[in-house]
Amino acid sequence: MDEDNREVLPGWITQHPMYRELMLLDVGDSAQVYAAFLVYLDLTEVRKWTDVVGTPCHELQAVLLKGREKEDGLVHVVFPLPAHRTVSHKDFRCILDRGNPMLLCAVATDSTLVYQRLCDGLLTPDPPVDIKDQGHRHHRKRRLQT
Repeated sequence: MDEDNREVLPGWITQHPMYRELMLLDVGDSAQVYAAFLVYLDLTEVRKWTDVVGTPCHELQAVLLKGREKEDGLVHVVFPLPAHRTVSHKDFRCILDRGNPMLLCAVATDSTLVYQRLCDGLLTPDPPVDIKDQGHRHHRKRRLQT
């Protein structure tokens, strides 16, 4: 949704109070504001987050969303990222240095949302849910090779 290829948004979106509030943050990237609005709707309507607000990040020309996954939980920062936009390590550092847990939300052109939890360092992944199933697959591979 850049200036040259601007899609026409449905009227209800442009009239929605949160969309208007996000536009007033004046970050200079209407596609990113639209992505932030879609993520806002998902967080509040589907995932039932509370206290979700938009905050400008002028260094990134982006709207960040802050909210709580649970009513008494920590405040998380969500970075809505339109699919066409690239980010750098410096961009992540800018957000991670704020001190809150961070989620990156990639927003595809068909409005699909993919969340990734980001942290300052490396995380050890959880082990597979069913170790036995993994062993059986490995055993089948060995049997086929002989």
